[in-house]
Amino acid sequence: MSKDKKLQIEDVEKLQTRAELKALIKEKGVSFQKVEKTLSYYQELRDLQIELVKLQRWIVKEKKRVVVVFEGRDAAGKGGNIRRFMEHLNPRSTRLVALAKPTSVEKGQWYFQRYIKELPNPGEIVFFDRSWYNRAVVEPVMGFCEDEEYKNFLMQVPEFEHMLYEDGVVIIKFWLSISKEEQLKRFDARKENPLKRWKFSPVDKKGQELWDSYSFYKEEMFAKTHTKYSPWLLVKTNKKKLARLECMRYVLSQFDYCDKKSTDSSILPDPNIVMRYYRSAH
Repeated sequence: MSKDKKLQIEDVEKLQTRAELKALIKEKGVSFQKVEKTLSYYQELRDLQIELVKLQRWIVKEKKRVVVVFEGRDAAGKGGNIRRFMEHLNPRSTRLVALAKPTSVEKGQWYFQRYIKELPNPGEIVFFDRSWYNRAVVEPVMGFCEDEEYKNFLMQVPEFEHMLYEDGVVIIKFWLSISKEEQLKRFDARKENPLKRWKFSPVDKKGQELWDSYSFYKEEMFAKTHTKYSPWLLVKTNKKKLARLECMRYVLSQFDYCDKKSTDSSILPDPNIVMRYYRSAH
């Protein structure tokens, strides 16, 4: 490769934005696909986050109440998704809910009671990193609930969500779908990274051992709780960055907020990555 086709240090030092770096790579004719792909991701992420800020302003103005539920197996990317959603939103009208295991008092309450306290106020978006659906998959798989409690939950949850729907609460339910091989790879990466090691627990290890049991209860959950007013959205998340962008697009596509059509990025999700449960089943 001739000298003028190489990236020189002095050229890079002059750059101030990702767009300038991308243009320089193109001008030099350098094959730098991974960098270009990463730059494109961050540009799309920024564009979609700007749209989320617009959406939040509209939700506040219109006093909408929005719940975004992230469910899925361990290491599917729930926390990473939520972080990108919330990164530039106003914390005064946005909340993250990630409840610990119930206390002895909460165990004696109606199951939904502790979640009801966390529902959004007018003008607020609430993100659930796991939700009341713990009782649909994790608890029966791990033996944390009785069979009768599990059956009662499946009967009650459609009615619970229908009451919220009738009262004007918008519920978006994502199930982040990951392959067994990719999950194991992410577990291994967590154990090797001292900053992420805290995420790995004995329950995670059980997730691999009880993969088929998780799959059974997951399908039962979809069959009993996928409704027209509160559908399940399945998201393919083996490619984490792509999944984050598509989840954002789906949320944006559900609202007719101000200046929606002024963006350069597409806000329509890819139906091959984000799809309703019944479509994925067929």
